[in-house]
Amino acid sequence: MTRIVVHAGFHKTGTTSLQDYLRHNPHRLTDHAAIYLKEDFLAAGNCGRLYGLRPYPWRLWRFRHALRQFLTGIEAVPQIFLSWEGFSGVMPGHQRLLTGTIRDFSRSAIPLARTIASELRHRFGPDCQIEFLYTLRDRESWIRSVWGHLVRSIRLTQDFASFRRGLPDLPRLDAEAARIARALAPVPVHTSWLEDCRNDPLGPAGAALRLLGVPEATLATLPPAPTRNLADPPELSAAYLQLNRSMTDKVALKREKAQLQAEFQRRQT
Repeated sequence: MTRIVVHAGFHKTGTTSLQDYLRHNPHRLTDHAAIYLKEDFLAAGNCGRLYGLRPYPWRLWRFRHALRQFLTGIEAVPQIFLSWEGFSGVMPGHQRLLTGTIRDFSRSAIPLARTIASELRHRFGPDCQIEFLYTLRDRESWIRSVWGHLVRSIRLTQDFASFRRGLPDLPRLDAEAARIARALAPVPVHTSWLEDCRNDPLGPAGAALRLLGVPEATLATLPPAPTRNLADPPELSAAYLQLNRSMTDKVALKREKAQLQAEFQRRQT
């Protein structure tokens, strides 16, 4: 019987750090699980993101089809770990064409999770063991991180204060995870807080590896996770915001942001 743990989000909760650690240490973990990250299922990932932006039924079908193609090509081993935050859709703050600002994950995360579970059973049999993991973060810290990501990645023209006022009823991530858990029952849903990982030498990856049952003796032999602050500094976010407010050409805007980021990184080395 195959056990599959699906790390399905949420965005901006240490997912990049978790995935980078697993990406750079696969040879140390092959005895415990087959690990697949977002670059392994790009087609399904893109379809999941599009569904999160526009949750139409045909886009969910495309996600199902792309995920089935990916799963058909992987081996049935005792334990599998899939990690991609896009399995929960897109983060709040993005805009939907007809309904405006996205204000929660659940609308897209629940259909995506149900589709994932269905396709895993189709591939590995009805008796396969499926579990979900959602990583969480303190709400105010998380909202600021979301704003920083959006001001860098899309043409967001609101400063943080305005952005925050526009999302007064944003759910806590643990409440989102609880709602998803109720919808997926009896499939187990686990959670891990980013704040609880601060003293873990393995960073956010530690909780995932313990969920996979990697023995503590083995974890003690793994290299520590590098200390990284992936958030942009305030001055860089302010520069992105100014570009967003002054430029309308998307291609030129993307180019200018890339140049800003490259210049900032050069100054850090």
